[in-house]
Amino acid sequence: MDIETLVFKEDKSPCLEPIQNAAKKLERMGCRAISAECGYFSYFQKEITASVDVPVFMSSLLQVVGIYVGTKSAVRDEHLTSVGIQLGSNYIIEGACDNNVCREFINLWVAGTRPERPEAYYDKAAIEFVSHGVNFFRQNPNMGAMVLECTGFPPFARQLQREINIPVFSYSTLHDYAYSVVVHRDFYGHV
Repeated sequence: MDIETLVFKEDKSPCLEPIQNAAKKLERMGCRAISAECGYFSYFQKEITASVDVPVFMSSLLQVVGIYVGTKSAVRDEHLTSVGIQLGSNYIIEGACDNNVCREFINLWVAGTRPERPEAYYDKAAIEFVSHGVNFFRQNPNMGAMVLECTGFPPFARQLQREINIPVFSYSTLHDYAYSVVVHRDFYGHV
């Protein structure tokens, strides 16, 4: 399985078996929940859920309202419907790598346009990403929350949230949620 097939190829079926095998292996190892980082894993939410007996959280898209993705054109209806999003419902999608907006992400993620030695500068990436995310929010002022689809976005989530002051979800919040529902902490103090 490779990222090119998972994100961009029309036929994503070559990814299913390796993902199912990995999920089953994690379950055999004792994992009590399975969670993925790249939002495009949503394509396989139903299949992976059916193949194991532990809770499955394949994509940050499970937490959807405003969706800030790597590449908007790569989001298919199946990515959304597989995680329970009703097509045409109350969500909007924006791509950080579209129209060469976030060059630092393109330098790392976009095959064919990234340099031979992919590299990016954190400070530049933060400025580009946060600026574009703020514009996405301002163009959609009724947005109540934003979901960061891409694996590379969570390092900038706090900066973005400080600017737009709404809930910001990502695979990091999904992992925290998945962990919290399978491993409850002891409760101390007053209710």
